[in-house]
Amino acid sequence: MKSAHVAIIMGSDSDLRVMGEAAEFLESMDVPFEVTVVSAHRTPGRLYEYALSAEDRGIQVIIAGAGGAAHLPGMVAAISPLPVIGVPIKSRNSIDGWDSMLSILQMPSGVPVATVAVDGAKNAGILAAQILSVADPELRKKIKAFKEDLNQQVLVKVDKLAKDGWKQD
Repeated sequence: MKSAHVAIIMGSDSDLRVMGEAAEFLESMDVPFEVTVVSAHRTPGRLYEYALSAEDRGIQVIIAGAGGAAHLPGMVAAISPLPVIGVPIKSRNSIDGWDSMLSILQMPSGVPVATVAVDGAKNAGILAAQILSVADPELRKKIKAFKEDLNQQVLVKVDKLAKDGWKQD
């Protein structure tokens, strides 16, 4: 089994309903990944060790999902030299996900976290694959095929609307 290239971490296992979308996309691209829970507030020692050891374990990109105060992505970015993609999660204790999004977006200079939409874990998986594809031509081909499939899906919808009598611009 290949060692993981992407780490998908979340503050609670209840976040898996969202974060699973990143895993599903990476799986579809044959990108090896690992999934675990790392709580910034309940397991700060684990957070520190996990972020510090990720590079040595072969991780190249970290996707970190968190709801509420959402400190996980920023703290991982503060510790690890790896790119971190933050996924704000609309959780039961969040303000429609806005608090999580702002916590992840508003990082201080020098500690960037790429941030996707609230509950946008699939986009985080896509972005992680695109980052890895810079050094992996085979993965880049898969990303291009994925993008072309998106294009074709829209064109099918355009044709359907035209056949149903709706005017096109």
